[in-house]
Amino acid sequence: MILRRHLSITARLLLATLLAALAGFPLYWMLATAITPSSQLFNGAQPLIPDFTRIPNAFQALAGGTPFLRWMTNSGIVAGGTTIFSLLLATLAAYALSRYRFRGKGLIGFGFFATQMLPEALLVVPMYSLFMSLGLLNQLHGLIMVDTAIATPVATWVLKAAIDTVPYEIEEAGLLDGCGPLRVLGRIVVPIIAPSLAAAGVICFFDGWGEYLFATTFIEDKSRWVASTGLASFIGEFETPLDLVFSAALIFTIPAIIFFVIVQRRIVSGLAAGSVKG
Repeated sequence: MILRRHLSITARLLLATLLAALAGFPLYWMLATAITPSSQLFNGAQPLIPDFTRIPNAFQALAGGTPFLRWMTNSGIVAGGTTIFSLLLATLAAYALSRYRFRGKGLIGFGFFATQMLPEALLVVPMYSLFMSLGLLNQLHGLIMVDTAIATPVATWVLKAAIDTVPYEIEEAGLLDGCGPLRVLGRIVVPIIAPSLAAAGVICFFDGWGEYLFATTFIEDKSRWVASTGLASFIGEFETPLDLVFSAALIFTIPAIIFFVIVQRRIVSGLAAGSVKG
């Protein structure tokens, strides 16, 4: 019995190690490509184990030769703003759709759903004309607005499904204690749906962090580019420095991974907190 349990634990550890290796290999290969000279890459002689002593030189050239760190900051501003405003609007909209009855409720819900049927490419021309008339071109807050408009409907449906599972009796107890609707939402409902709120936050964050189409169309000032636009600019017509491209891609990926790891912990803690509060 003890031997069987040890074998089971060993098998699980081996499986977990294999899955971790498979998941981490793309990041390792990005790093290996980033620190390998472009001449060696184009010759097809990229080694499986590169010369790791070139790491400082590769990333120093990236930070000193291009404004990529500035572009990363812009991406952080856009992603952070998109996440905050999308979650705020989505929470209020989801609570209204879940708890209140009003005329046109079904139509509004369908409207949120219908926004996901249109590809973003169809919205570029009318949105560009609108942004031009409002003076929002080359403005990061304009990009936050359009990303928020795209991410909010998805987050609304995620949060509405979570709020539907919250017993209304808990809210009634808060109302009897003198809490208003907003306080009930903030102090009772939001802590219970924290896991879904974190999941919706991941969706909103990655929508803003990986924005490319609208960012490339609406932002022409190079100093206000986001990282995705700057990363694409490294691809030249006659020459593409692959080591520089993959260095930028690796730096662009790391904050997203860190954010997901942090939010993943929040999801787990939110599940535990929600079960106690429920």
